[in-house]
Amino acid sequence: MNEEKADIHSQEDLAVAYIGLGSNLGDREQYLKEALRMLEEHPEIRILGLSSFYETDPVGYVDQDPFLNMVAAVGTTLSPEDLFAQMLGAEQHLGRKREVRWGPRTIDLDLLLYGSRTQEDPRLILPHPRMMERAFVLIPLIEVMKAQNPQQAGALEDHLRRLSGKEGVTLWKRMQ
Repeated sequence: MNEEKADIHSQEDLAVAYIGLGSNLGDREQYLKEALRMLEEHPEIRILGLSSFYETDPVGYVDQDPFLNMVAAVGTTLSPEDLFAQMLGAEQHLGRKREVRWGPRTIDLDLLLYGSRTQEDPRLILPHPRMMERAFVLIPLIEVMKAQNPQQAGALEDHLRRLSGKEGVTLWKRMQ
């Protein structure tokens, strides 16, 4: 671990953010792991927790292979915009093409939550505007959030119970 990474591990003023990850092209699990590795390499980003992998039916554009989805909790000293820029850089490095809305992709990284921050900037809306409609986001988000914020995780579980479409989300592999 380098000196800069050691500094972030000792800081108490880290913002906790939740990032949704998905892939449905190629070696899906490897794309997710590589995106996590790229985020973790940044001196101002620390992985705090990871959900299991979930295989999910596609939403929107359904004529495509199933996705692997997961959520990572990260601690960061970056602003939401700078964290989002790092996420976009990882997508680009891993060959993400934006050709079909909700279409196939090597990797997709979504900033779901950044602390309690809310914003309506067209480039970055927080919380993520569609996360409450998507079981494939909520299921892994709740799983990883229980360690950092059990009260918020409980509120999301209540919402998830009322949500339809959960049958398209199945546990694929637990994280080690």
